[in-house]
Amino acid sequence: MPDNILFLQGPVGPFFKRLGKEFTAHGHNTFKINFNGGDALFYSNSESTNFVGTVEEWPNFLNEFIHKHQIKRIYLFGDCRKYHLLAKKVCANLSTEIHVFEEGYLRPNYLTLEKDGVNGNSKISRIADNYRQSDRNSLDEDQYSGSGFMYAAVFAILYYLAALVWRYKFPNYRHHRSMNVLIEGLYWIRGGIRKHVYSIGERKIRRRLTKQGSSDVFVAILQVHSDMQVKTHSSFDSIEEFINEIIRSFSQYASKDARLVLKHHPMDRGYTNYKGVISKLAKHYNTQDRIDYIHEINLPSLLKNAKGVVTINSTVGLSSLHHGTPIKNLGYAIYDIPGLTYQGGLPEFWKDTGSIDMDLYERFRAWLMRNNQIRGNFYRNFNRTYSVTGLRWPQLLEDTHLASLQKPKQMIRGKLVKPVTSVSSGV
Repeated sequence: MPDNILFLQGPVGPFFKRLGKEFTAHGHNTFKINFNGGDALFYSNSESTNFVGTVEEWPNFLNEFIHKHQIKRIYLFGDCRKYHLLAKKVCANLSTEIHVFEEGYLRPNYLTLEKDGVNGNSKISRIADNYRQSDRNSLDEDQYSGSGFMYAAVFAILYYLAALVWRYKFPNYRHHRSMNVLIEGLYWIRGGIRKHVYSIGERKIRRRLTKQGSSDVFVAILQVHSDMQVKTHSSFDSIEEFINEIIRSFSQYASKDARLVLKHHPMDRGYTNYKGVISKLAKHYNTQDRIDYIHEINLPSLLKNAKGVVTINSTVGLSSLHHGTPIKNLGYAIYDIPGLTYQGGLPEFWKDTGSIDMDLYERFRAWLMRNNQIRGNFYRNFNRTYSVTGLRWPQLLEDTHLASLQKPKQMIRGKLVKPVTSVSSGV
């Protein structure tokens, strides 16, 4: 039956508003709470409410809102944000469900949607036997080519600009990162410039790393410096600490013929550059001639030719498994399952990476596709034939989130239209 649905903070941009239209088309009632001007810019209508109180006042406000509007489900993006953590606590004592969106566990152009939490907070089983009898046939993977990066960049700049302009309307708001629109804009511009500079300057190293036969290369995946999964679901306090641990261990235990490649995160190129840190550590551990630091490279080619991959808990780990390259996690990851990832210590991994149970991986991947992965993109609609969001829902998630007793209304370019009914001529 139709539900009353509430949206909290989503990805920057109009994704939640589009999703609201999709839910409405299926007969559900939608509401939105905005916390700052950026939220209001992309979702401001009769369904939206501005929360202007303090963080301390938020739980009571939400509790009253849920009861007043009889909210059955709440959707949010990122379950480690302060307001969202408090929302989960409020709903723990109610019948209201929490559903969390996140970037896809599978890449590219997948979204993750799970009940109660994602990544380290996910309830996905880490027991291999739970997947060994699962169907290994995955869904039809039609191609969603292209990237949503430029859309995300534009939406981010508009979001922070609106948050600045309308800051007086939300005087008590606390963001999970810097809200300085000038600085954020400069970071994104610098990131775009660096992308082109690195693309040209790293050609030689790209050719060497992606050619066949580079079998003694280990790849360390660097995550975004502000990634909540690093801060919340690992023992590392920073990416610099992770880099130090990797280089120290590599210098002590890896073969002298092995090389280490540290891969920068593309969404972090405008914010950080670890060249100085890496050079200093490489010199300290006497590994200058065996370490590479790279930004722009075809990741599948790099992973396919690598001997092993080390990460904190990046979803790149699933890409590594897809290419048959052993991986060692140093944090808490949903795919850190015996048979998929190396379960020994990092010193031993440099010497013997072990192997991957590819049958288990294929069954696990197919399970993800059926249970929590949605084809699409938060920032760009690749296929309007599916819906106003462009999402292609697996059957289980469609039944759980979209279905109601009402017949879905037709949508054309995001607008609801009345269905055409045939009229008998009476002849």
